[in-house]
Order: sequence, then structure tokens, then C-alpha cells
Amino acid sequence: MNSPDSPAPDSPGSARSTGSADAPTCSAKGCRDAAAWVLAWNNPKLHTPERRKTWLACEEHREHLSQFLGVRGFLKDVVELDEWVQPEGSERP
Repeated sequence: MNSPDSPAPDSPGSARSTGSADAPTCSAKGCRDAAAWVLAWNNPKLHTPERRKTWLACEEHREHLSQFLGVRGFLKDVVELDEWVQPEGSERP
């Protein structure tokens, strides 16, 4: 499911950092910018309907990552990082 601009295989839903373990960064492959958005998604073939996996996005990559998930029918919600409330049973951003 990875394209050249999709998140690195080990990074979707994870908070990568650029010096601080607490500073979440964009999940787009090769991007080290600060995350500003949470893209909540779910693969209905693999996950229960209530489960939400997350990718983080900077301003520049929010639309691209949203489209990547959206064309597959996976995107469920896009929320600003400081407004994100983790649903119970979902992965952490």
C-alpha cells in the first residue's frame, strides 16, 4: 500500500521526533516537520469498525495523505493535533 510519497512502513501512526521524544512529526516519508494534524483511519478488511489507526501530518502533507487514505476508503477523520481525543481501543498518534 506504500507509494513513493506515502508514510514509511514503520511510521504510520507513530510519533517520530526531531530531537525530542515528545515532539510528534509528520508521517509522510522523509518529512521531519512538526505534525499539526491527526488522520484517523481504518482498513475495514482488517479492523473492527470502531478501531482507529493514525497517521500524523504537517500542513504541507495533510491533503496528500488524506487523499491517499481517502481513495482507498480508509480515511475516517482529520483533526487538529491539539484537539485529537484518542478513541478507546485505538492506536496512539
